[in-house]
Amino acid sequence: MYEERASRAVPGAVLWTAEPVPGRAAPVLPDGCMDLIWADGGLWVAGPDTRPHTTGDVTAARFAGLRFAPGTLPALLGVPAYELVDRRVPLAELRQVRPGPGFATDPAGALEELAARLAAGAPPPDALTGAVVACLAAGRSVAGTAAAVGLGARQLHRRSLAAFGYGPKTLARVLRLRRALALARSGMPAAAVAHAVGCADQAHLAREVRELAGTTLGAYTAQGVLVPSGANRETPVPSGSRTTA
Repeated sequence: MYEERASRAVPGAVLWTAEPVPGRAAPVLPDGCMDLIWADGGLWVAGPDTRPHTTGDVTAARFAGLRFAPGTLPALLGVPAYELVDRRVPLAELRQVRPGPGFATDPAGALEELAARLAAGAPPPDALTGAVVACLAAGRSVAGTAAAVGLGARQLHRRSLAAFGYGPKTLARVLRLRRALALARSGMPAAAVAHAVGCADQAHLAREVRELAGTTLGAYTAQGVLVPSGANRETPVPSGSRTTA
């Protein structure tokens, strides 16, 4: 079972809980986000992905997590995102944080309290990060995004590595993948999806999905509704069974 709601502690973050369903695991797909995860007593950081992952790095009977908007968690951790790309790392390796007793009874609530403490000691959010994501998600080119946020191409690349873990071109591809998968889940035909997300043609979209997600649109949608769940950020559940808090 999977449930999620908007975080009350961190703007733009999503609080989720999940209990994996035996036999229904799926790879973690790139989404541009990073997660802070509680898994059976351990705290983990899921870094930004550039490829599909299995769930073997973090296993548990129950999960709770905070999924942070692209570019926001590295500032709270004080660690550049490029150091965490395609990794699942114990939080203790990055920050000296002791889990409070609340994790035993209310891990979701305890995660929000922990995130609030991290945010209180971090610098203010960088408005440029959100502007970059908004531009790329809207389909702007890397050059157009750099001009829109007032940076040179090299500056944008350097800032993107620290905030997102990869350069703006890769981030744009990941955000486009997210849009494409969401449209495919809604029932839109593949050719229409390719046009809607700005791919040159359906073959271009197929290559992008294969390279970033390791699957095809048809195979992806055949699994049912896929919802993010942190350590396993794309857990398939039967269509219509998702519960949102």
